[in-house]
Amino acid sequence: MADHDLTALMAAQLDRHLVFPLLEFLQERQLYSRPEILEAKIRLLSGTNMVDYAMDIHKSLHGTDDVPEDMVKRRSEVVSRLRSLDEAAAPLVAFLQNPQLVQELRPDKQYNIHMLQERYQIGPDQIEALYQYAKFQFECGNYSWAAEYLYQYRALCTDTERSVSALWGKLAAEILMQNWDVALEEFNRLKEIIDSKNFSSPLNQLQNRIWLMHWALFIFFNHENGRNGIIDLFFQDRYLNAIQTNAHHLLRYLATAVVVNKRRRNMLKELIKVIQQEQHSYKDPITEFLQCLYVNYDFDGAQQKLVECEQVILNDPFLGKRVEEGNFVTVPLRAEFLENARLFIFETYCRIHRCIDISMLAQRLNMSYDEAELWIMNLVRSSKLDARIDSVSGTLIMTTNHINVHEQIIESMKGLNMRTYMLAKNIVEPAQQAAR
Repeated sequence: MADHDLTALMAAQLDRHLVFPLLEFLQERQLYSRPEILEAKIRLLSGTNMVDYAMDIHKSLHGTDDVPEDMVKRRSEVVSRLRSLDEAAAPLVAFLQNPQLVQELRPDKQYNIHMLQERYQIGPDQIEALYQYAKFQFECGNYSWAAEYLYQYRALCTDTERSVSALWGKLAAEILMQNWDVALEEFNRLKEIIDSKNFSSPLNQLQNRIWLMHWALFIFFNHENGRNGIIDLFFQDRYLNAIQTNAHHLLRYLATAVVVNKRRRNMLKELIKVIQQEQHSYKDPITEFLQCLYVNYDFDGAQQKLVECEQVILNDPFLGKRVEEGNFVTVPLRAEFLENARLFIFETYCRIHRCIDISMLAQRLNMSYDEAELWIMNLVRSSKLDARIDSVSGTLIMTTNHINVHEQIIESMKGLNMRTYMLAKNIVEPAQQAAR
């Protein structure tokens, strides 16, 4: 399953702090050896200010209480820099933490800057210090403070590029704190800015869309309306083009969302078309399952891929989210995917065959005979399929309804009568108007 792990591809498009949850998941699943994961964490932490965390991991990896001298030195530098930024941003932080003073601010940024300078001697240097302080807090892992300070900074910032940078940081902080509703709001703000006509160059716009789709996966697979959100976003022409240009691996998540979302089944045809176009650039068991079923009508291949799909979902950090239910731990998306995938196989098979051997169908669905018979029986009842189960022969018989010839003639005559009436009306009325 490590062959299907996308962590390396995903990490290239994520802030390094967003990679930690992925590594935690891989460590839990034991997809790689423990030393490999711990070494990856230390490399990742080397670009942050989370020195204490890095020290703890180093001690755990090497089984010692000693840490390298460079880590001790780095920790001292971080503490010193934090104090310096704290002092520089202190006047503005004190102002923003006073509710009565904050009421003096207005939606007009220029007014706010002038007012702060005139009344409280808070100028551009303190506003810049607030940004650096918020960024430093984020790098230290203090995401709550970072989110608060970045929000306040954007209310005062007049530099568009720096404001967008702060919004990216705010989005990352909300994701890491698992505030999914707030994160979705920040995501929508960022998307609106990226899609605006005056946003930088087309190449930079493409890269920002790719980043946004990767970051959005955290929201889409945790928010209650996320499965609709990922389909709505990824199928937009500009974002679908970005996927096909430089992010083919995102097809896994789009395909999964379409399979498990019964209300968006209408997007399946478009999805299959894209998977066919990109099959030489990217494929995994999930995309191959759909291709086997809907392009090649290879039911044996689809059955084999379905087994692999289950493992891919269980070992994917976004798809394999675990939920505790009493004394059990389940993966809800896995169950939904398998249920809908079996339904896809069943529906496609029924379109081709009139009499179906239940034991053979059970094999294709990776179910026992009794499970398959009960599953088919419930499906026939709920979907009102015109079919019946012959328990003696162990077959499912699809009933074909032939419309009576006389009924066909009557329906045709009804249509003909209506078309004749409309034709006569279109001829007579203009003639009468001309006569007048």
